[in-house]
Amino acid sequence: MQAAKQDALNIISQLPDTADMDEIMYRLYVLDKVRKGKEDINQGRLTSAKDLKHEIEHW
Repeated sequence: MQAAKQDALNIISQLPDTADMDEIMYRLYVLDKVRKGKEDINQGRLTSAKDLKHEIEHW
């Protein structure tokens, strides 16, 4: 997996020159969440659909 810095630079370079700081921060936030989600999957930290449905029913 690429280094976080390189991923961030790639995301930023794809944005239009008119992108504001909020858009940049949002894209970096999403990138971070996707990276962490992939890491969780690779580490086996998952919740089954059945367990998630059961958890939601008890909110």
